[in-house]
Amino acid sequence: MSWLSRLKAARGGHTLGAQAEETLQAWQALPEPVLDRSHFETRYTVVNTEATGLDLDQARLLAVGGIAVDAGLLHPGDAYYARLEPAPADALVGLLGLAGKNPLVVFNASFNRSMLERAFQHHVGFTPSFVWIDLYLLLPSLFPEKLDRPARLADWMAAFGIETFQRHHALGDAWAIAQLFLAVQARALSFAVSTPAGLADHQSAYRQKLKI
Repeated sequence: MSWLSRLKAARGGHTLGAQAEETLQAWQALPEPVLDRSHFETRYTVVNTEATGLDLDQARLLAVGGIAVDAGLLHPGDAYYARLEPAPADALVGLLGLAGKNPLVVFNASFNRSMLERAFQHHVGFTPSFVWIDLYLLLPSLFPEKLDRPARLADWMAAFGIETFQRHHALGDAWAIAQLFLAVQARALSFAVSTPAGLADHQSAYRQKLKI
């Protein structure tokens, strides 16, 4: 049985539209990401979610959003937003179409990654593997003069004077997170952190320092 047939069996009653099936097959065929290239030779995808609440045991995913940061530039036209209903599998696969297999940037991976991975497993039948870059950890580690501890997205937006078109909206907050990521990329160079792998290692070291 092919991987696609196994996914169809795993999805049970959740079917994909023809375009989503093509997107999923194209995503599966992509090469693995190169993580030792510089930030400015790398495409990142900022992703974010809307949910019914913040309790992982109770919350239900409502919508997903994403926007590309490619070669050090934010690309507003290279973005995606979809509500899960009425076709949750299609909505999630559409996010793969935007992201490819490149590193994902989130704010608060403990929530957003958990919500996305759970939704992919339930609706699409598998959990895609990504390198996750978490600004919740990277921002205080790189900008302690602004906030010397992990803080809310609203606090970091205020610290940098960043605004967005709609708060608590998957794409609206992704727009703000993407602007913060541009600052992270630039500041990381002064710490000799110049690649996706370096960012992942830096956030891991900071997490260990905080013991969280």
